[in-house]
Amino acid sequence: MFKPVSIDFTLAAICLIAATSFAMDKTIPGEVTTPYPTITNLAVEWHIEGDDDEDGQVRLWYRQTGQDGWTEGMPLRRIPAGKSRTARRPFYWENRHSGSLFDLKPGTEYEIRLELKDPDGGGAERMVTASTRAVPRPAPDGRVIRVNARNFADSLIMAMPGDIFELAPGYYGDVTVRRSGKPGRPIVIRSDRSHRIINSTFDSFSFGGQQHVILDGVTVNGNVDLMRAAWCAVRYCTVNAKYGITATRPPGCRNCYIADNTVSYIMPWTSMGMGAGMTTGGAGSVGEGIQLTGPGNVICYNRVKGFRDCISFMEGLGTYRQVCIDVYNNDVSRGVDDGIEADFAQGNCRIMRNRLTNCFMGLSSQPGLGGPTYFIRNVMYNIIDNPYKLARETKGDVILHNSVVKVGDGFRVVHNPTRALFRNNLHVGGPGGGRFGKYGSGEGWAVWFPRTGAECDMDYDGVGLHGMKFRANVSGREYDDFDSFRKGTSEKHAVLVDMSVFDGDIAFPDPPVPEREPVNLLLKAGSAAVDAGAVIPGVNDHFGGKAPDLGAIELGEAPPHYGPRTRGVDEQSQWNAER
Repeated sequence: MFKPVSIDFTLAAICLIAATSFAMDKTIPGEVTTPYPTITNLAVEWHIEGDDDEDGQVRLWYRQTGQDGWTEGMPLRRIPAGKSRTARRPFYWENRHSGSLFDLKPGTEYEIRLELKDPDGGGAERMVTASTRAVPRPAPDGRVIRVNARNFADSLIMAMPGDIFELAPGYYGDVTVRRSGKPGRPIVIRSDRSHRIINSTFDSFSFGGQQHVILDGVTVNGNVDLMRAAWCAVRYCTVNAKYGITATRPPGCRNCYIADNTVSYIMPWTSMGMGAGMTTGGAGSVGEGIQLTGPGNVICYNRVKGFRDCISFMEGLGTYRQVCIDVYNNDVSRGVDDGIEADFAQGNCRIMRNRLTNCFMGLSSQPGLGGPTYFIRNVMYNIIDNPYKLARETKGDVILHNSVVKVGDGFRVVHNPTRALFRNNLHVGGPGGGRFGKYGSGEGWAVWFPRTGAECDMDYDGVGLHGMKFRANVSGREYDDFDSFRKGTSEKHAVLVDMSVFDGDIAFPDPPVPEREPVNLLLKAGSAAVDAGAVIPGVNDHFGGKAPDLGAIELGEAPPHYGPRTRGVDEQSQWNAER
């Protein structure tokens, strides 16, 4: 016989369901970690449970240990647990708040104060310390051993930590290192630099999976292999090869420093060679300039030219812990597929202050696995297809203060990113669009972003066209004037721009072939891009005027240095000079 449920039991069940729901929205704070510090940046990750409604927020402040006063950093990004759906093997990531502190002093300990707030409960505060890495340098008391091509191999077998091998000019063939240095006492292999014309030249160079080894100032007409290396450095080298400096399968390399090198190949800048298209000779675009997998690697101040992908991470099954990787101040040109390919980034990868010229795609995130993947203050000129290739359901891209001038669509994103943040970028498109090989550049839309969703946060961007009437497509809806674009999208504070916002006589790159010379895209005083940005703590604190400017370079600031620096200049000396 049917028995009615008692009122007491029903109320208890309702209370239990409500309590369970409340518990899932409430944040349960977990461990705070600072994985894989780099030379100038620190990652901060606060692992959590709960917060299913994703309304928890974390602010943070930092200072050098022992100093007074705190500096606010960019709030951590909320990264819900998830997995990739478009990779051959699924990649998973954990529920957390995650973010980075930028442009810190090398070799320095920092205190970091975090404050978590959740309207549903679970707020907390934490204090942690973390240290940036020092720039790799020879031991000050290292034993200098002068060698030549005849005796180098035998001498290297007997290398001890701290030894500095000075190579006489000559031909050294293929070399593999079989000895490791120690922290503060690396093994250094360097040209003696006494001859300006004849250099120490290798057919290939392998670090042999060793640790604390520095290769300095040599020429390699073949591959530089960092596979399984750790805490190693490649500096001031000239590398001429189809595959330049690489570690292309798990476990890749970790905590390596690739700086101030010139890496070149011969891929031509032609319409038929772009993207995955075919060259006029019938061969597909090939070559990787600097291509690494593994955590904590720093790729900075290199000049990379003439590859399919100039600087790239690994994809799919070739990836290994692609976290906390820095790519900054590189001068990249003639990337006939991607200028910088940060595909399968897995958290706190930072692509900042690079100059990209004559690249089919500018910055690639195909996909980002949860994020955050930061693209900050990059200059892109004469890009063909997308300045941002945000593909394969990429998640967690943070795109701030970039400057773009290209044919066709200016702010062009043809794929479907989620949880992307766009602020203070500057995009100018215009005529010259059409087909290039198998692909196109768009037909001259100021904004072509037809597949954006509610989880993409876009505002304070400068958008417009050179010599064409404004039109935009966002989320599949078309706008034929700027006012309706601002009213109908999240870009409530966007500004209308064209080539007149730039100082000097900068030509619009139509036609884009043959290739163009690099430009810096400095702003003109009084233009629409000046004082038009949003304040972002830890990113644009030192702006001049009433508000931050749009684009990569603040009005009145000198452009960053792109490519190899003068010998003796590094992040430590730059920090001291700037402060």
